[in-house]
Amino acid sequence: MPRFDSSGLVTAVAIDRTSGRLLMLAHMNADAIARTRETGFAHFWSRSRGRLWMKGESSGHVLRVIEIRVDCDQDALELTVEAAGPACHTMAQSCFYRRIAADGSLERVGND
Repeated sequence: MPRFDSSGLVTAVAIDRTSGRLLMLAHMNADAIARTRETGFAHFWSRSRGRLWMKGESSGHVLRVIEIRVDCDQDALELTVEAAGPACHTMAQSCFYRRIAADGSLERVGND
């Protein structure tokens, strides 16, 4: 198992199986990892809602988990996934659809 932080969480990133693109970052606790392994679909711990949630539970844009890897320090997870639609709640394909411009503003990039 990974090394959880003092809140019982570990950072997890979801990577698209086909493109290798970083789709999203979230947090998992032991229950989220267990539910993900049981169901084959990504579950996370919502710090803002204080509860376990399955990605796509309301939108249908689930993440089917192909593989879970643990980093060398055992404090982060990489989920290789197949996404059933946009990964971001904004409907962008990835949550990482903006960059910091030279003037410090945020600008949208890519095809999202």
